[in-house]
Amino acid sequence: MPFAVCFVCTGNICRSPMAESVFRARLEEAGLGGLVEVDSAGTGGWHEGDGADHRTVSVLRTNGYGSEHVARQFRPSWFARLDLVIALDERHLRELRRLAPTETGAAKVRLLRSYDPAAAARGELDVPDPYYGGMDGFEECLEMVETASEGLLAAVRTAVEERAA
Repeated sequence: MPFAVCFVCTGNICRSPMAESVFRARLEEAGLGGLVEVDSAGTGGWHEGDGADHRTVSVLRTNGYGSEHVARQFRPSWFARLDLVIALDERHLRELRRLAPTETGAAKVRLLRSYDPAAAARGELDVPDPYYGGMDGFEECLEMVETASEGLLAAVRTAVEERAA
């Protein structure tokens, strides 16, 4: 059974699909693609069935990432099959932990930028929502996601290796 990671933001059209695409690429580069399942969702269902925001798609494509995506809402029942639930900001973290049916489920929820030592040291753990701004916000979001994905990759690699041992 693959190690399962789900990225979660508000509507699943900006930050979480971006994180999903970036992390999937990192896993492939590291040779872990077949060992880790990656997806994303939103805490709300406003955009269910929609594609990613056109600005997310543009930033991803410009930087060489895939951009296929269909938005969906996170379901509490998913905690049972997921190993990590990665929140994009503190609000999502609180909401996801509240939705978790058990303490074990709540313990699976982490902030993406907690995997970026510099951001963690500064206490800057949120990936700001770029939705109401311009392209520069989406580019900044991508930089944060890329940086944190390196630390997340190291943590997931360790967990996959421990599971295989």
